[in-house]
Amino acid sequence: MPRRTRYLPVGMPAHVIQRGNNKQMCFASDEDIAAYANLLDEGARKYGVLIHGWVFMIHHVHLHMTPTQERAISRCMQ
Repeated sequence: MPRRTRYLPVGMPAHVIQRGNNKQMCFASDEDIAAYANLLDEGARKYGVLIHGWVFMIHHVHLHMTPTQERAISRCMQ
């Protein structure tokens, strides 16, 4: 059974957390972080997400994002 769609209304800021599976490392180097940041920027531009702030940690990421379109954050994070 699929998970319910998250309700993220347009124009409302959201705190998004992305973690590694079983608390595994997400980033092994600064190059990994740079690649993630570039992909995040591309997705945000493509799907209409404003990124206000971020914290990249070894095991997880915190993002402060605001969608400008329906389902924008979900599409960006996929």
